[in-house]
Amino acid sequence: MKYKDGKPISQPDKGYKTVPMAIMFIVLCGFSFYLGGIFCSEKESYVTQETNKAVETPKQTSGGPLQIRSVTFPECSADLQDYTPCTDPKRWKKYTLHRLSFMERHCPPVFEKKECLVPPPDGYKLPIKWPKSKDECWYRNVPYNWINNQKSNQHWLKKEGEKFHFPGGGTMFPNGVSKYVDLMQDLIPGMKDGSIRTAIDTGCGVASWGGDLLDRGILTVSLAPRDNHEAQVQFALERGIPAVLGIISTQRLPFPSNSFDMAHCSRCLIPWTEFGGIYLLEVHRILRPGGFWVLSGPPVNYENRWKGWNTTIEDQRSDYEKLQELLTSMCFKLYNKKDDIAVWQKLSDNSCYKKLEAPDNYPPKCDDGTEPDSAWYTPIRPCVVSPNQKYKKIALKSLPKWPQRLHSAPERVADVRGGSDGAFNHDDSKWKSRVKHYKKLVPAIGTDKIRNVMDMNTLYGGFAAALIDYPLWVMNVVSSYSPNTLAVVYDRGLIGTYHDWCEAFSTYPRTYDLLHLDGLFTAESHRCELKYVMLEMDRILRPNGYAIIRESSYFVDAVATMAKGMRWGCRKEETEYGVEKEKILICQKKLWYSSKQNSR
Repeated sequence: MKYKDGKPISQPDKGYKTVPMAIMFIVLCGFSFYLGGIFCSEKESYVTQETNKAVETPKQTSGGPLQIRSVTFPECSADLQDYTPCTDPKRWKKYTLHRLSFMERHCPPVFEKKECLVPPPDGYKLPIKWPKSKDECWYRNVPYNWINNQKSNQHWLKKEGEKFHFPGGGTMFPNGVSKYVDLMQDLIPGMKDGSIRTAIDTGCGVASWGGDLLDRGILTVSLAPRDNHEAQVQFALERGIPAVLGIISTQRLPFPSNSFDMAHCSRCLIPWTEFGGIYLLEVHRILRPGGFWVLSGPPVNYENRWKGWNTTIEDQRSDYEKLQELLTSMCFKLYNKKDDIAVWQKLSDNSCYKKLEAPDNYPPKCDDGTEPDSAWYTPIRPCVVSPNQKYKKIALKSLPKWPQRLHSAPERVADVRGGSDGAFNHDDSKWKSRVKHYKKLVPAIGTDKIRNVMDMNTLYGGFAAALIDYPLWVMNVVSSYSPNTLAVVYDRGLIGTYHDWCEAFSTYPRTYDLLHLDGLFTAESHRCELKYVMLEMDRILRPNGYAIIRESSYFVDAVATMAKGMRWGCRKEETEYGVEKEKILICQKKLWYSSKQNSR
């Protein structure tokens, strides 16, 4: 600013007030930051101390169980002795009857989850050991006589004294399953020479078919829905036969595409020709090219059987022709047929699938955007999943025969991020060493004390492969949030399923003798609350069963804290390499009886 003479006039500097105010502002901000830092650091210190305190492990005696402060979980009420959280009949009325979808998985929300220990039935005894268990089980362990009363003429099972006996009968083989399978083997020679290794039985009954195939080197997933009365899957697992709860309805089955060597339905009451044949489309998806679909019961052999089916010969002929037409449209061919059994084979060549691309063709070929292996809460799609032409070795005729395929790197290992033949072989070798170490820690492995085994988060099935010479079977679980390696598991001749461990597994309580996990809590802790996974492990583990928990030291201590509150006895062990960052927790579930139960 200038005055009249043009010279600048000296004025009081307006900044004299600004400088002190700025300094004061900076000082105040710094002081606030300092106070905030003290508060935040104190808060972090508090949280850390509390966490460390919760999982702190006091000194332990050498070789003894961990002596730690434990939380306590109450007993569930006696009416929950067969509680299956995600297939609970008490919740069925909430869901639609359409295509029996109420029997599919419907898990309770978090606020309805049970935080208690599921009790065994009154009078429960430790299960009969394999192989005797294949033929008999304790009545009190599965105290349901409904099947015995309803199916007595078909010899599914028979109650004698304190036991159920399993004569090996079924709806289509009342005189024994062995003769039935003998006939099947005559129709499918690949069942005898190791070509066929994995199978699925839909509507399995008490799994006598799957049980018989075990003696023939074929590993079967027996599948049946939860039922108010029949408890079919519970009977199967009590016998020591692989089985899961499930139903072909509106959702895909939790298995990868092109995986099973054979699928079977023995009058399983699935309406194959209804809803545009959508159930057949799901069988087609999970069956590998060259695989077989076996059907016995209506409408097969309708010429001689129609009178016993409360129908007419014309209706049954029409049903059979419709079934044959649908199967042909899905690239199946009739492979063989005799008496009550018909066998279709899924075609391997691409010529049939090319025809499905024609406009207005039904069923159409699935488009390229349809992920064939997406199978966790994925709707069944009304289209044919055609074999990917980049795979040259997933067809049944291209796979090594059993048992050679167990240790051969499958073609699909290359689809896994970081997967290769070398990575597969390294994993295979690693698990041989680990299982050798586990055997020292749990001498019961390989004996008749352990039959039903679950690997809760497998990669390629290496743990199961290393146990192959023992009298047990392994359910390999691949997390629905992990890389899809389940196809590799099936390609090597093992069985498994997709699952999300934030939810309950599709099985009854007390159905596994050994649970194994490798880094599951480290991988999933950001999604799943530890206590719910632990309670689910307790639900599905048999009394006196074992858990091998391979984890970081932090999670081993946290698990040990909860395990004591679940009445497990645990001890911490070194890994086979003795590394400090990783430990092994060996736990055994104690047998206890509910104080709330009444005698039956």
